[in-house]
Amino acid sequence: MSVAACGRPLPRFGRRRGDGPAAHRAKAMGGADGTAADRGPLASGEGVESDGAVTAVIDADGTVAGWTQAAHALLGYTAREVLGRPLAGLLAAADPGPFVAAVLRGAAAPGGWSGTVRLRHRGGHDLDVQLRISRLSTRDGATRWLASASDGRAAAYRRLMSRRLRLLNEASTRIGTTLDVMRTGQELADFVVPCLADYTTVDLAESVPLGEEPLARLGMDAGRIPVFRRAGVASIHEGIPESLWELGQPVYVPSASPFTQVLTSGESYLEPVLNPSLHSWLVSDPQRSRVIRDTGMHSVMMVAIQARGRVLGIAVFVRTDNPAPFERDDLLLAEELVDRAALSLDNANRYTRERTAALALQHDLLPSRVFGGPALDVDYCYLPADMEHGVGGDWYDAIPLTGDRVALVVGDVVGHGVAAAAAMGRLRIALHTLADMDLPPAELLSRLDRTVARLAQEKADHADLAVPTLAATCLYVVYDPIERLLDVTRAGHPPPVVVDPTGEATVPEVPAGVPIGLGVGLYESARMQIADGTLIALYTDGLVESRSEDIEYGIHRLAAALAHPTLPLHELSAKAVATVRTGPPSDDATLLLARTRPLPRLPDTGVPRRRDTPARP
Repeated sequence: MSVAACGRPLPRFGRRRGDGPAAHRAKAMGGADGTAADRGPLASGEGVESDGAVTAVIDADGTVAGWTQAAHALLGYTAREVLGRPLAGLLAAADPGPFVAAVLRGAAAPGGWSGTVRLRHRGGHDLDVQLRISRLSTRDGATRWLASASDGRAAAYRRLMSRRLRLLNEASTRIGTTLDVMRTGQELADFVVPCLADYTTVDLAESVPLGEEPLARLGMDAGRIPVFRRAGVASIHEGIPESLWELGQPVYVPSASPFTQVLTSGESYLEPVLNPSLHSWLVSDPQRSRVIRDTGMHSVMMVAIQARGRVLGIAVFVRTDNPAPFERDDLLLAEELVDRAALSLDNANRYTRERTAALALQHDLLPSRVFGGPALDVDYCYLPADMEHGVGGDWYDAIPLTGDRVALVVGDVVGHGVAAAAAMGRLRIALHTLADMDLPPAELLSRLDRTVARLAQEKADHADLAVPTLAATCLYVVYDPIERLLDVTRAGHPPPVVVDPTGEATVPEVPAGVPIGLGVGLYESARMQIADGTLIALYTDGLVESRSEDIEYGIHRLAAALAHPTLPLHELSAKAVATVRTGPPSDDATLLLARTRPLPRLPDTGVPRRRDTPARP
């Protein structure tokens, strides 16, 4: 029911000019001049422009002179039953006359009178309404009042709906901000405490990968089985004394309990007044029984987290300090919040699966160790991208060549996920094959470019794509320890950093070249002489590039971090990455370090010994 407000058009009750209170009272009583009162516009409300407002017109003597259909709906009285009768007859009071007189005096003041009034419904029960009475301007100058009412229950319901909409709108911005399953679960728990519950848990089922040991392998514990893992928990109490398990830990429940009931059926569970003594399943769960008793849990809701027809877990809402029990409206709100969170959890779950698969594939395709032969000490550091951006296609390698030469490689496939990891594996195999042919670096990258372009075109033709989709950058460096020469060739990749034995770091000028996969690559090499003890650093742009810094600035920061010639490679690698990376990488970050060392010399001639076959680890 709407409330008539000062800024809205006043309702026109259709009173005919010349009609007065007496005439209307006569019609209401079924006088000789008329038809049934309910058929007239004043009595029936027909033609009344009230926008559904609960309104009535009161004459100066306190009798009802106008009655809308909305007033009929609110109080149950028809117009025939109230027109011409005292307003006091509608009040649920022993002596309403003086009250009505006082109200009408107050209504004469500027702004009128407003307050809560208890009215008698036609059905016999009392009804509290918000009543506002103000003077009504009339053409004949008679004193009349406009009474506007709203059902207190309807107003409370509107407030409830408004609060629910605000919460749901806020939830859409605070839940599901990342593609991290655990963080999404915690965001849901944090959001509902204390606005809906005093204590909340979000537990995910075995089907959701959390990177932990499978629940099925954990076994039973005191008659309970591990069904969930805790992905979110929040409480109004410091230290969360209600929770038996921390984030990531398995959650044990009895096989016959509301938890498993909700998980298997997908239906919500509401227990407004929790009485542990009535639950036989708690007998086999003394720990949970003790917590319920000690923390004063008295009302509980359980809602299944469902997405795409699959139950992902369960959200539990509990009240301890808030004395009000959960009601049906609370459960509806909880279900809407959980449904919204479930979409984010499902997206995060699917992404986590793909990321896990991509990481596993990448781990299998990358070398388990790198070997620089007798000429190089080699170490590496690889950081996969964060959960939001996904695993990329970085790769690194050290390939022994004939004559104790070593090829150092770092590359980066465009894209993320399983497809990028698989493409990286194909590129690494192709590059290994070409390296075994002992080609000059520039020619090797040219052949790799043509090979990748051909494979990409074949894939595009098969998938009916207009443009091939496989592309990558690559830095290929060959070190000859006999001549102490470094041949560097790059295909759209950042140049290396070279640090001499004194600690002076430089970024050599190397022709950039185009990325691998375009099929038009003509590459040039840069050759330089270096001393024993020189550090060679190859890296991907994910290490040196950020949204706030130019890549050139990141390269110079890396060079400064590497200017420590005496540090062991593993310490230098960790120090450099910690210095250059200030936050979680938005792209894979790879750093490959190699430090030259002199070859063993022949005892009779004193010259370095060169092998005819590649050195193997």
